[in-house]
Amino acid sequence: MKALLHGYSTEESDPPNPIGRKRIDARAALDAIIFRLRSGCQWNQLPSEFPDDSSVHRTFQRWEQNGVLDQIWATLVEECDELGGVDWQWQSADAAMAKARFGGDEIGPNPTDRAKPGTKRSVLVEADGGPLAVVIGAANVHDCKLLESTLKAIIVERPSLQKIEQHLCLDKGYDNPTGRNAIEKHQYIPHIRRIGEEKLDEQHQKRYPARRWVVERTLGWLSKCRALLVRYDKKACNYLGIIKIACTLLWYRRCWRLSNAG
Repeated sequence: MKALLHGYSTEESDPPNPIGRKRIDARAALDAIIFRLRSGCQWNQLPSEFPDDSSVHRTFQRWEQNGVLDQIWATLVEECDELGGVDWQWQSADAAMAKARFGGDEIGPNPTDRAKPGTKRSVLVEADGGPLAVVIGAANVHDCKLLESTLKAIIVERPSLQKIEQHLCLDKGYDNPTGRNAIEKHQYIPHIRRIGEEKLDEQHQKRYPARRWVVERTLGWLSKCRALLVRYDKKACNYLGIIKIACTLLWYRRCWRLSNAG
């Protein structure tokens, strides 16, 4: 893990330029990208202690295009899994919308914001809230229509179903044929709140959901990153890339805690 984030080797997925200027330091570029993620500033407003903003932006786009961001994310999930820090048994998924100021692809009228341009991010998490997959779509795309692509986008290979029974918790927005077909295709045990159904305990009293809140908490964690609250990236791949960095940071912190436990 330290080799990844403290001097990440990108010889295979991001080889150096054969001609022209030498590329900027990978760690310095990553620091600048994380600063932009947390602060939400424009690329050309990066502080002077970071490398040139154009170089940082080019590096970020190249990493997203070449799959470097996916590799870092997947490596951290695998390391946490080896340390016993990934609970595959109970998973949950949900989506959240964000404003999109400058337009671009994967943007549509937000039905909850007077049809202003917006985007939607759909996230799958494991039992402790660690993000396993993320996809984006237009704000007017129903959550259930993003479920299939979200389950397909899991960053690492799922454990064998013979070893771990895997449940998927969803809200009422997925109580329809589209949502259930996606669950059946990926062989999950569904736990979907039925439309019109109240959650009651043995005394027939309303109680809070047991596991679906986990994904909502993760969406709250991601919202702490100001670059995700409002989408200023016109290219969907750039917005998706910055979300992947946020997901990677969540796993990095967990991996650090597990490595230093005891």
